[in-house]
Amino acid sequence: MALDGIRMPDGCYADGTWELKMHVTDLNRDVSLRVTGEIHIGGVMLKLVEKLDVKKDWSDHALWWEKKKTWLLKTHWTLDKYGIQADARLLFTPQHKLLRLQLPNMKHMRVKVNFSDRVFKAVSDICKTFNIRHPEELSVLRKPRDPKKKKKKLEEAEEEALELEGPLLTPGSGTSRISVTIPLRISMWLDSSRSLMEQDVKENEVLLLRFKYHSFFDLNPKYDAIRVNQLYEQAKWAILLEEIECTEEEMMMFAALQYHINKLSIMSSDNHMNNSEKEIDEVDAALSDLEITLEGGKTSNTLGDITSIPELADYVKVFKPKKLTLKGYKQYWCTFKDITISCYKSREEAHLTPAHQMNLRGCEVTPDVNISGQKFNIKLLIPVADGMNEIWLRCDTEKQYAQWMAACRLASKGKTMADSSYSLEVQNILSFLKMQHMNPDPQIIEPITTDINPECLVSPRYLKKYKNKQISGRILEAHQNVAQMSLIEAKMRFIQAWQSLPEFGMTHFLAKFQGGKKDELIGITYNRLIRMDASTGDAIKTWRFSNMKQWNVNWEIKMVTVEFADEPSLAFICAEVDCKVVHEFIGGYIFLSTRAKDQNESLDEEMFYKLTSGWI
Repeated sequence: MALDGIRMPDGCYADGTWELKMHVTDLNRDVSLRVTGEIHIGGVMLKLVEKLDVKKDWSDHALWWEKKKTWLLKTHWTLDKYGIQADARLLFTPQHKLLRLQLPNMKHMRVKVNFSDRVFKAVSDICKTFNIRHPEELSVLRKPRDPKKKKKKLEEAEEEALELEGPLLTPGSGTSRISVTIPLRISMWLDSSRSLMEQDVKENEVLLLRFKYHSFFDLNPKYDAIRVNQLYEQAKWAILLEEIECTEEEMMMFAALQYHINKLSIMSSDNHMNNSEKEIDEVDAALSDLEITLEGGKTSNTLGDITSIPELADYVKVFKPKKLTLKGYKQYWCTFKDITISCYKSREEAHLTPAHQMNLRGCEVTPDVNISGQKFNIKLLIPVADGMNEIWLRCDTEKQYAQWMAACRLASKGKTMADSSYSLEVQNILSFLKMQHMNPDPQIIEPITTDINPECLVSPRYLKKYKNKQISGRILEAHQNVAQMSLIEAKMRFIQAWQSLPEFGMTHFLAKFQGGKKDELIGITYNRLIRMDASTGDAIKTWRFSNMKQWNVNWEIKMVTVEFADEPSLAFICAEVDCKVVHEFIGGYIFLSTRAKDQNESLDEEMFYKLTSGWI
């Protein structure tokens, strides 16, 4: 026993014990314990608490291994099993720590979050706190730094802007200036399968809570007042910051909706959240069951009485561009059956072989509309063996455009007009067009007042193009189309209009495709991958998730490979972000596609990790 205190050259004592160094963060105190490799983690923490002899609730504390960036949460594991030796330094620290969370409405909240949970679970708990359903659609990312500002000044600005308390439904949120917000970067999303601590997130750090996956399931204003508000806020900022393209008419429509929402919010009482049911009653019953998702669950109204698939037949102008000119439009008698458009020279020849025929499964459908110019075009990019064929359809009226556009969107997903969502899609398109109309009678337009601040309602591009008085006049003109909407209906319509934009929900990554010589773009949406020209943004090829067999990642060379049922496989290397980010987006959207309304509210976390983490 006399040899027990003799220390050997390797740092161990003669009796086989060695000193384990630990730092207790709450007390800012270093502590050493004599241990052996056979002691389990729970025993280490027990001995540590006994040695500290401080009366305190230590139940939330756990050991963190700084060097390996890992939590030692398996308390039955021994030090030897974890590989911990005398050179290790452990932190004894609380698992729950404070975060400064910026919500989509730009409000800051101080929230206690479990830093040992994986981000997916941590976000789920945050959403429970805020009463936001379907937390799987959200995640957190780091706040981007403005390179034009010095670090110290930026940190001071953050401290001044921090609001520790405040409702999630904020009447004044629409008055924020848009010039102070920095665009987000894809690489700033945190890894959903790792904990906050593993990703070097610090206590009191500012993280941004955002909707990461643009597939909004079962969005119902009866239960989702807060979710609707935060979605509206994220959509508003995406449009104001020009993160998504929209036409001038669409911008004025969004500005009018935003102006209307701001007016109603100011008129609302402070306890608006508690009176949300009153607002729901003001909305038409159909709105409560509105499916604003592009690929969500089915609506309650099914077309069970349909015995045959509906068809469209009308004269439509068709153009296959060789050069960018509009002189090539030619009128055909077109029939739309199932997912195929057939073009005939005349109505009388409809029983003969068509002059052209197009199968729209897997195609890209893009609107090209100008209400004032009465232009109602549909751009189709149809997959062929060597890429995509570009076809344009020109409709004569809003009604014809809505019917054909809705049919094209469904056909691109392999669905026909017998699908229950067809009539709703037609109505949504007509509503979207109606909101863009300019009121021809200037006498009923309300006079320009001082409560319109164009700097908060339109993007900087239009502030440079027009004077504030001109913009205010156009906003008031467009406001006549939405003036009768209730607050919740206006927000729902704003979200729906956002979803109708061609670039909605598309996340872009710079990538080098196998066999390619230059960097290109790959776009990922809720239901497909798109290969795009990096300089023009034009789609080159589209692959639907529904046609995907599997995807793999070669972690050594950072290559993503996707295999399809009846097409050649796709392989690419990400140029600017880790391939893990792309892998998580693909797996995340696949996970979201498995949701169904008859499921309970619990999430299959393990399935999410299996699809997104790559190494579980």
